[in-house]
Amino acid sequence: MKKCLALAVALCLILASFCAFAEEEEYTIVVMPKQVGITYFEAARSGVERAGEELGVNAVFTGPTVADAAEQVSMIQDLISQGVDAIAVSANDADALTPVLTQARENGIVILDWDTPADQSVVDLSVQTVEFTHFGECNWDELVKAMGTDEGEYAILTSTLTAGTCNAWIEGGLAYAAEKYPNLTLVCDPVVTNESVDEAYSKTLDLLTTYPDLKGIIGFSSPAPIGAGQAVSEMGMQDTVAVVGTCMPNDANSLMKEGAIDTGLLWDPADLGYLTVGLAKYVLDGNEIADGDVEIEGYGTATINGKQVFMGEPLVFTVDTVDNYNF
Repeated sequence: MKKCLALAVALCLILASFCAFAEEEEYTIVVMPKQVGITYFEAARSGVERAGEELGVNAVFTGPTVADAAEQVSMIQDLISQGVDAIAVSANDADALTPVLTQARENGIVILDWDTPADQSVVDLSVQTVEFTHFGECNWDELVKAMGTDEGEYAILTSTLTAGTCNAWIEGGLAYAAEKYPNLTLVCDPVVTNESVDEAYSKTLDLLTTYPDLKGIIGFSSPAPIGAGQAVSEMGMQDTVAVVGTCMPNDANSLMKEGAIDTGLLWDPADLGYLTVGLAKYVLDGNEIADGDVEIEGYGTATINGKQVFMGEPLVFTVDTVDNYNF
C-alpha cells in the first residue's frame, strides 16, 4: 500500500512538472518585414513586440537591411533550422519565396504573409490592410481632390516591380481611373524607388524636369511620398504639383505643413503588427480557419475571407489632421 502511495505521489510530481513546463513553453513567432530600419516597418515592430508581451509568445521581428528577396530566403532558411513555430513575411518577391516557404510548411511551421502577399498556396493566412482595389481607388480619388481637377498629367512612384501589394493597388487604381477619370494622363510606367526616400527624391526631380506639365504624383510604399514631397519642396512647386500616397503621419508632418504633400493614406502599422502575431497564435492554438468574424486575443474582431484578413477602411490624413496621429 505504501509503495502504491509513493508511486502515485511520484507520478503526480512528474505530471505537475510536465504541466509547468508546458505552461512555460512559448510559441516562437517570427515577423519579417521587407526591410528593417524604415519608419513604417519600425512602427510595425512596436506592435509585434507589444503582442509578444501581452499574448505570452516569443515574438521576433527581423528582416533584411535592404529590400531584397534573396536575403529573405536566406533568413527563412535559418529560421527553419532553428525550428520556429510560425513565420509571417512581407514578401519582396512572392515567387522567389515560394520554394523556401514550401520547405518551411513541410517542416511543420505555420506560414502567414502580412502587408505584402506571398504565394497564396503556401500560406495559412494572408494578413492585409485595406482591400487592394478599394485602396487603389481611394488614392486616385485623393489625387484628383488634391489636384483640384480630374484632368492632366500625373506619375506613380512604387516600391519594386515585384511588390505584390503595390502592384495590386496600381492595377485596381488604373482600372478605376480609366472609367472615372479618363482625362488623367499617366506620363510613364510606375517608377521604382526601392523603399528609399533618396531614390524617390531623385526620381521625382527627374519627373519634374522631364514632364514640366506634371500636376500630380501618387506614391506607393511609405518612403515614396516623402521623397516626392522633398523634391517638390526643393523645386518650389507646392502650388502646382499635388503629392498623395502611403506615408507615415510623423514623416509627412512638416512637408504637409509647407504644402509639399497633400494627402496621406495608410493605417496604423503597429496594429497590423499586433494582428499578425495574434493571428499566428490563433492558428498555432489549433483554431479552425473559416470565413467570418473571429475574436483575436488582444486585438478584437477580425474578419477572415478565405485566407485573407483585412483591417478595414484606410486612414486618410491631411495638414488639418496630421497632428492627430503619432506614428
